[in-house]
Amino acid sequence: MAKPNKKGPTQTVEIACAKCRTLLFKYRKGGKGALIKCFKERIVTDYTHTPCTCPQCDQIFARDTLVRGAPAFKFVGGKVTMK
Repeated sequence: MAKPNKKGPTQTVEIACAKCRTLLFKYRKGGKGALIKCFKERIVTDYTHTPCTCPQCDQIFARDTLVRGAPAFKFVGGKVTMK
């Protein structure tokens, strides 16, 4: 399978914790669909201290996986919101 485009889209979105509204990532997202996964190479700014854990409420919001051969975070349903 093909890897995701490294340059990726130019539009950035802010990903926040759904429980405490703490900002987690600034991410270059492509398309209009729901937020299911987040490729690590497209993360512009990372506000988390430990991977996949909210820095404020310590809730686990994602799993560390490989998607199409590229490292990514796969989000748990309902744990994150996108602005």
